[in-house]
Amino acid sequence: MRLPPFNPYAAIVIGVISVSLSAVLVKLADQAPASIIANYRLLLAVIIMLPYILLKRTHEFRLIHKKDWLLSILAGVFLAFHFIVWFESLNYTSVASSVVLVTLQPIFAFLGTFLFFKERFSAGAVFSMLIAILGSFIISWGDFQISGMALFGDMLALGGAVLITGYFLMGQQVRKRLSLMTYTFVVYGISSITLIIYNIVLGEAFTGYPLDHWAIFLALAIVPTFFGHTLFNWALKWLSTSTISMAIVFEPVGASILAYLILGEVITGAQLLGGSIVIFGLFLFILATTRKRKVTLSKKEQL
Repeated sequence: MRLPPFNPYAAIVIGVISVSLSAVLVKLADQAPASIIANYRLLLAVIIMLPYILLKRTHEFRLIHKKDWLLSILAGVFLAFHFIVWFESLNYTSVASSVVLVTLQPIFAFLGTFLFFKERFSAGAVFSMLIAILGSFIISWGDFQISGMALFGDMLALGGAVLITGYFLMGQQVRKRLSLMTYTFVVYGISSITLIIYNIVLGEAFTGYPLDHWAIFLALAIVPTFFGHTLFNWALKWLSTSTISMAIVFEPVGASILAYLILGEVITGAQLLGGSIVIFGLFLFILATTRKRKVTLSKKEQL
């Protein structure tokens, strides 16, 4: 394999910082509803991708079958409501609590594969899940001591983790048949349409926000999307999925540091303890599930 044009580990660092900035940017756009912030994040990303799709990828749309369109529509709807619920959580709880709880998505993803695809868990995966869940309880209990609204924000963040899991489960088959950019364009486009309809029904204003909010909307469309998730997907060519997954677990750490520096948010003892336990549990979970996949693949090769 040829050498990468850019150090993939440096790309991961940039990616983690970029996705860590997402929650802070949402907090800064405090005069816009969560659904409007989500709307413009996705819509502007679609507009940015449009020239490339028109020039390079239009032929791929002929490869999308009816079933793939249905799954893409469902994935787009799940993604739209993930952003609504997660961004709304930031109106009630801290960046640290919200991002840590949303990061529990791998746990919900494996629960989803267990329910829908009957995938079995190893003992290590179950143990690590229990550790991560214990950490989330500590965070939620600490936030409840602060206020009931902070606990409500935590529940919204957990809802965001469930919804992003639905997005991944719905889209994983379609993603195998389409390029990353085409699939992302389709799903973001569907999410944008969903959010436009949602905001019209709720009567939310699409204009009238301060100039700095428009800069935040654009930054959300570019930084977490292209300097975050796109870099992670690019790095997969040279690094293992487990390496990328472990790097993404550091998002709550980066988000908490940025929230302290930019917003002045102080991490409570419960958030620090619970967040550390969640991150430790997620590390163990990724290691356990990665080991299980390797053992499964080895057995298949022997057969």
